[in-house]
Amino acid sequence: MSECLFCGIIAGKLKGEIVYGDDSVVAFRDILPRAPVHILIVPRKHIATVMDMEPSDSALVGEIFRVAAKLAQDEGIAATGFRVVVNCGRDAGQSVFHLHYHLLGGRVMGWPPG
Repeated sequence: MSECLFCGIIAGKLKGEIVYGDDSVVAFRDILPRAPVHILIVPRKHIATVMDMEPSDSALVGEIFRVAAKLAQDEGIAATGFRVVVNCGRDAGQSVFHLHYHLLGGRVMGWPPG
């Protein structure tokens, strides 16, 4: 996916403040943070949206949430609380069509969102 922004960051071709990486997941700080901690957690595998996931991707979702918990701990927001958000499609606010999860914390979150 040569035109995908997140694939470019994952491949090291585009700049990103990477805070975590392993064989299946990469995490980096959002360039337009909506909270004091705003990290994007993305699979290395290009999957455009939640709707494009395959049954074989189920373990990947578990890995993403494991990484979210680790990063919340590392960033000092685990004890006070944090939010993990995934948007699917333009109407939901997805602007980069590479599946990604937003880890948000460091402030009180309102409800309902959006």
